[in-house]
Amino acid sequence: MTRRSHLAVPAVLCGLGTALPDRTVSNQQVGGHLGLSADWITQRTGISSRLRCGSGTSTSDLAVGAGAAALESSGDQPVEAVIVATATPDHLMPATAPTVAARLGLRGVAAFDVAAACTGLLYALQVAQGFICTGSAQRVLVIAADRLSHMTNPDDAATAPLFGDGAAAVVLRSGGADEPGALGPIVLGADGQHADALVIPHGQFMRMRGGEVFQHAITRLVQVSEQAASAAGWSPRDIDRLVPHQANARITAAVAQRLGVARHRVLESIGELGNTSVASIPITLARSAADGALREGHRVLLSAFGAGLTWGATTLVWPRLECVAGHPNTPDRLEAAR
Repeated sequence: MTRRSHLAVPAVLCGLGTALPDRTVSNQQVGGHLGLSADWITQRTGISSRLRCGSGTSTSDLAVGAGAAALESSGDQPVEAVIVATATPDHLMPATAPTVAARLGLRGVAAFDVAAACTGLLYALQVAQGFICTGSAQRVLVIAADRLSHMTNPDDAATAPLFGDGAAAVVLRSGGADEPGALGPIVLGADGQHADALVIPHGQFMRMRGGEVFQHAITRLVQVSEQAASAAGWSPRDIDRLVPHQANARITAAVAQRLGVARHRVLESIGELGNTSVASIPITLARSAADGALREGHRVLLSAFGAGLTWGATTLVWPRLECVAGHPNTPDRLEAAR
């Protein structure tokens, strides 16, 4: 097994933090009035419960909590850019990232949003990698945060049981290609021809053609995972841990089977958290590192699929890292510094 060096100055993962709501919503609560049994929801999705924000918690609240935790995890070193990947910004304008950066006490740094739905983390990692590779930044904070529960129609059986809220963030620094934590080649794609398969029209709830999305997700996740593994010089047997976007447990099982990755090598968080959209991959990484399912030296493949349609994947060898669990109600660093 060899790894191909593709960048003169690779981006290296050096911090990871999460922020999750406290409120648990059971299958019975979300599906009872729809005539969906708790067991049926679990069998169809793999979800037993999900965490959701109250009306007073915003996407930026989640993002600040996760960002502060990731900065703490990385040793609280300065960053030169803040990228927020989200499908649920606080406002159409301005972007959420400048507000989040200010609340973290990071005034004056570059700050902007990336919108690629559930694939947003991979797109944001590519942008952050570009900052680092070109020397525009030594460290970049990438935050993935979504609050899709308030964009989901509680009377829609196709979407109401699926989504939870949450955020996670990573800090990337410049480093060496052979370091644990160095990102491998990032493979991205999109096909807007099918954009209406999963959409939130302006001022409306989410609409999804579930069967169509299901099939596209499996096909694209397999393809992009194979491409990212090949670009890194890996074969399927080299993958110690597969971490796909947590959309549906049946999608994950199908992707693992087609890739030839044993199920015990697949990391999941969907059972307790539901589909946390753009944040699902880093949340799963943090939880798995905390419970020992993900360990230093594991060869990890990350892959995502989302509305757009969009997809992406990358690889890394898991580094020694302390993951920090934050909270949406984290005090603003800006206020604390005054």
